[in-house]
Amino acid sequence: MPPLPKAIPPARDRLQSRLLVAIVMIPLLVYPIDFMLDLGIDFDVYRTFHGHAAVFGEITRYRLQALAVSIGFAVLARLLKAATLPAALCGGLICFELADLAVGYPLNLLRSPIPALALLFLLTSLATRFRRAKKESAGIAEARTGRRASQVVANLGILAFLGILKHFHALELPYIAAIAALAEATADTLSSEIGQGLAGPAFLVTSLRRVPPGTDGAVSLTGTIAGLAGAALVVLIGLPRPFWGLTPLLFAAIFLAATAGLFFDSLLGATLERRGWIGNDLVNFSSTAFAALASWPLLLLALKLLRV
Repeated sequence: MPPLPKAIPPARDRLQSRLLVAIVMIPLLVYPIDFMLDLGIDFDVYRTFHGHAAVFGEITRYRLQALAVSIGFAVLARLLKAATLPAALCGGLICFELADLAVGYPLNLLRSPIPALALLFLLTSLATRFRRAKKESAGIAEARTGRRASQVVANLGILAFLGILKHFHALELPYIAAIAALAEATADTLSSEIGQGLAGPAFLVTSLRRVPPGTDGAVSLTGTIAGLAGAALVVLIGLPRPFWGLTPLLFAAIFLAATAGLFFDSLLGATLERRGWIGNDLVNFSSTAFAALASWPLLLLALKLLRV
């Protein structure tokens, strides 16, 4: 069966994807330099907490650990054919940047968003392989060569900008926004891959009219449940427990932001994407950005309630 036709002209779709990659690559390529040259600032911060120069070695070790994990992440994605080479490199750069959002002292990769990124990679890889033959016969399966760079940037590119925001906001806000974005990206992929693999009834989110699985803006009950379950797992893994503890309100704030992003994705698909104005990559990037932005007021509300 041929794949479902896209409303957007192929040339416009490619142009949007290339522009998105170009924009996101600016902070991705600049950030590693800033990350390594920022040692002086970090040293001063550490000295206020520990009061001795030995912490400089801790910072250096942490950055080397982050670099090693990021390289390993990129190599693994390529070996498993989960991503093309450019896509794997983009994923490695994003992983490296996420390490700088670690919370608490001393620095520890387990207190950064990297565990949540690892869970996203695991869940989405399994979901992509779920009933692949059935999805291929329907023309809606992901290519066996793995995700392209534009797809990785579409799902994770907002994280490149959150790393920069840590210089202008309290660290908790970019961290929580990153977890919300990762949870939304997980939910989006799982809901699509599981829903299409099961080929159950799919409905257009704007009208609830039944449409073929794989239609832009379509949702299914089983796919949505799978997506929300995946998002909940990512939030549980990603919450910085050593920093402020795992509470129902904090979990709810991030989970609701991810859920809002998931349904915003379907809304964009059912409207702008179906009209051919934007492609899927731009839809995915906008949805993760929406989840990240929605997490901030929800987080502030949760913290306000916790103080009462």
